[in-house]
Amino acid sequence: MLDELDSAIVRLLQEDARQTNRDIARKVGIAPSTCLERIRLLRERGVIRGYHADIDLASLNRGVRALVTAQVRPLSRAVIDSFQRSIAQLPEVLSVYVTAGSDDFLLEVTTPDIDALHAFLADRLALRREIVGFRTSIVFRHVRKTTLEPLA
Repeated sequence: MLDELDSAIVRLLQEDARQTNRDIARKVGIAPSTCLERIRLLRERGVIRGYHADIDLASLNRGVRALVTAQVRPLSRAVIDSFQRSIAQLPEVLSVYVTAGSDDFLLEVTTPDIDALHAFLADRLALRREIVGFRTSIVFRHVRKTTLEPLA
């Protein structure tokens, strides 16, 4: 769990990770050395896992986004781990989620256009032996929270 001070530091870093330590310390009302130590401990505890740039997908020729659910067989840890590892390496795949329920995986895929998405599905996904079925949903809009608060 995070105390109020750690939560405030994390919130500020989520809003802008390029802020200086001195600016963050001033905003939360602590000494810069205390702030630096708090951030170091947050990284050590795994609360802060990294700092990333938010890049516009269209500027990388990834204008089409789709969510693809897939079922694999035989359903074993070896098949799940192997599929997860190999599918995550494909350049079109942004995220791989292992799920429960009727689908085993949810893939977030981006391509330049619909034809490239069709080629990915037909030439990369459909030819895999472990996949017994998949469904695709095109994403028209995507809204993502960039600042998260701890839940009670």
